[in-house]
Order: sequence, then structure tokens, then C-alpha cells
Amino acid sequence: MALKIKKSFLDRFIERLDSIDANSLQAYILHLSREKGFFETIFNAIEEGILVIDRRLRIRYHNQAAKELLGLPDDLENIRLAQFLQNIDWYRILKQDEDEWTRMSRQEIEIMYPKHRYLQFYLVPHSEDAGFATVILRDVTESRQRTMQELETETSNYVSMLAGEVAHEIGNPLNSLYLNLQLLNRMFEADEPPNLEEAREMLHACRGEVERLDNIINQFLHAIRPGETAMVNLDLKEVIIDTLTFMQREIEARNISVKCSWPEILPKIYGDVGQLKQAFFNILRNAIQAMPQGGKIDVNGFYDDDYVILEFIDSGDGISAHKLNRMFDPFKSFKKGGTGLGMMIIERVLRGHGAEMSVDTKEGEGTAIVVKFPRPGRRIRVLNAAEPTDWD
Repeated sequence: MALKIKKSFLDRFIERLDSIDANSLQAYILHLSREKGFFETIFNAIEEGILVIDRRLRIRYHNQAAKELLGLPDDLENIRLAQFLQNIDWYRILKQDEDEWTRMSRQEIEIMYPKHRYLQFYLVPHSEDAGFATVILRDVTESRQRTMQELETETSNYVSMLAGEVAHEIGNPLNSLYLNLQLLNRMFEADEPPNLEEAREMLHACRGEVERLDNIINQFLHAIRPGETAMVNLDLKEVIIDTLTFMQREIEARNISVKCSWPEILPKIYGDVGQLKQAFFNILRNAIQAMPQGGKIDVNGFYDDDYVILEFIDSGDGISAHKLNRMFDPFKSFKKGGTGLGMMIIERVLRGHGAEMSVDTKEGEGTAIVVKFPRPGRRIRVLNAAEPTDWD
């Protein structure tokens, strides 16, 4: 059976050249030239850096902002984008099959040349031609360097916006608790003996609502007041297992299977157990909510000379390019009833641990969150510093 290869627009255009008469061809090329000039003007006017690259990481197009952000030379013939963006795991992207290359990626990186900057990096595949992808670079240095006073002011402004939402979220479990406690009270005040099985079910429901309240309050407090860190040497495997154990009932209720795979010994890192549990809880909760009909989550751990790396891979619906661009905005949520605190907590906790996070996703095929923790002795930015196994 012959392999059917999808032709790009350029291939189809070249095939048609022979059938176009000279006058039509001249007019067609003139039209394309004018359109190219129009789009060149637009792309060079925007602040974001835009590059088009092929699978060998050769730069096929770049706008003026990309040239200034990365200090690109005029002659790009022997240049590869990996020379300028070394913090991207290009090997992982390129060593995989075509499907891996065509997954959208998002990551925040630090560059030192031509000047010290923090950039948000997006890799968006071309739907028409899988051999090319667009890279978008956004300079977020200024927002990263804002003073704590500015951040506190911004948080205070958002707290008032959240008041109604948080009150609503707390109101639901409180109403459920009140109803179940009323029923229990009537049951035990009745003349006939209470039904112990029904009483157990009501107490079980009450406990679930108390845990729900605790989660809402903790998320709110962690988002607006991270608190003091208690940094210790810790085993990430133990933190993951504790988090999964806490979420076990929700995972089972959603018909989701979780598989953990890591070496027998995973190097320890320096971190805050409570804060990391909160970050992992939110990562896993997002994965669970992306699979309303059930699915699977793979948690993989491995390491190299510089990093201890965790992967959280779900089989959900993936994330669209629009949502990927906005998912880390503070208090921005695409879920009904969501507060947008979860992603804010994740990014704040991981940044405080000097960790790097990237998001790889493809609509309809799931999302992978990759977190890289620097190993002790290699930490640069710090605040005060197997076999696959089924998890049950």
C-alpha cells in the first residue's frame, strides 16, 4: 500500500506553474509580492518575535522583533535556532515521530544574549505542512522583574474581584453540609431507631464537603499568600504518591487510571513538601478535569546530570492555541466556575524552586506537563536556597 503524502501549498503552486500563461503568471507573482509586503509590514510592527523553522531548526523566516530579541545575524544560512534558544529540549521534540513535532509547546526560558531576558516560547505546528512550525517569542522580562510591592498591589485588586466567586464556591458545600446535618438531626430525634447505613452515607457526604471547603480555602490562601518556605531534602516520588493518595477517591470516581514510572532511586531535590504537594495537586486536578469521560494519566520520573524531571501526561482533549497563550494569566480560567488560581499556584511554586516547566499539547490528543528541577549543586535561581508500576 503506497504511503499518501500530503502536499504543501508551495508544492501545489509549483506544479501549476507550467499550466499558467506568461501574462497570468506575471500578474499572479505581482499579487503575491504585494501581499507579502503587506504581511511583512504587519509582522515587523508587532512586539512579539515570530520565526518559521523547519525540522532541522533552520530559520526560514523571522520578523524584526525576533532578530532584536535573539541578536540574529544577517546571514542565516548555517544558523540553527537551537544556537540561540538552548534551554529548549529540542532533542526530545525532534527525536520523536512527526506527531511529537506537531504538538504545540509553551515554555518560559531565560536567555543571556544579546541581553539578559526572560521569554515566553511558543511552538505552533503548521496544519498545512508538518515540516514547518512557527515559533512565537514574547518578552516577559519586565513582568518578571516587578517589585513585590507591585505584585501585592495587583493581588489586592484581584481579591475584590474574586470575593463573589469564592463566596459562591464556599456556599455550595456549606449548603450541602447544612442539609445533611439537618437530616441526621431529624433521624436521631425520631421515635424509631435511626437507619445506620443512611447515617453513614450522610456522614461520608459531610466529610467530602469539609474536604472540598478545605481545598477551596487552601487554594485561595496559597494564591494570595504563599507563606514561608520550609526547604528540605526530599524525594519527589514520595510527594507524588502522597498527593495521589489524597486524590484517590476523586481519581476512582472519574474512572481514571494512573501509572507511575520512575527508576528505583530518583535523586533528591531541595524543596518545600507542602508547596510541591499543592502544585502537583493542581497539575493532576487539571488533568482529571480534562477527561470528564475517564482516561489515563502517566507520571514519569527520570534524571540527567543537571535535572530531576517529572512528566504528567493525560489523554484528555488537549489545549487550543488560544487557551495555551492565556492559561498562565493570573485569575484567568477557561473552566466553568474556575477561579484561575490553580495555574497561578503552580507557576509560583515551581518558580520558587528554581524549576522550569513546559507544556506540550495537541487538541484531541492530550497534554504533557514537563517539570525540570535543578539537582543540588547546580541550582542557579533559588529562593533561600524501572519499571512502570500501577498506582492504586
